[in-house]
Amino acid sequence: MMQGSTTPPVNESKRDFLKIVLSGGLIAWAGAVIYPILAYLKPPKQAEVEVSSVKAGKLNEMEKDSGKIVKFGTKPVILIRSADGSLRAFSATCTHLDCTVQYRKDMGLIWCACHNGRYDLNGRNVAGPPPRPLDEYRVVVQGEEVMISKKV
Repeated sequence: MMQGSTTPPVNESKRDFLKIVLSGGLIAWAGAVIYPILAYLKPPKQAEVEVSSVKAGKLNEMEKDSGKIVKFGTKPVILIRSADGSLRAFSATCTHLDCTVQYRKDMGLIWCACHNGRYDLNGRNVAGPPPRPLDEYRVVVQGEEVMISKKV
């Protein structure tokens, strides 16, 4: 019989091995269940839609001194027909915090309701917090159809 032997009993080493295997299996199972749930809850990224021009409607359907929001791919564009009948189009996204702007006939300007930002009918920022003018789009009338396209 050897004195001072420090070998652990066989039962303890088997028990430690089983704890490690079962812990690893539990962690793997939790990952296999939780990861698909989290992946399902996260919305997929959508690619930017590349659009060069859109039809905004018929000219005779748009009243003078009015504005209309038109989808240009995934972004809104505001089409304005002034009192003299001329057409202008701008990005409908405020340059301050990306709120959607609207045409205010009573004020005679483009207005952002979020923080009272104001743009004139040329898209220039004239009051409030917007740091820069609205991006301008090109408007072409083909027959009775109004077309909006990116300025080149």
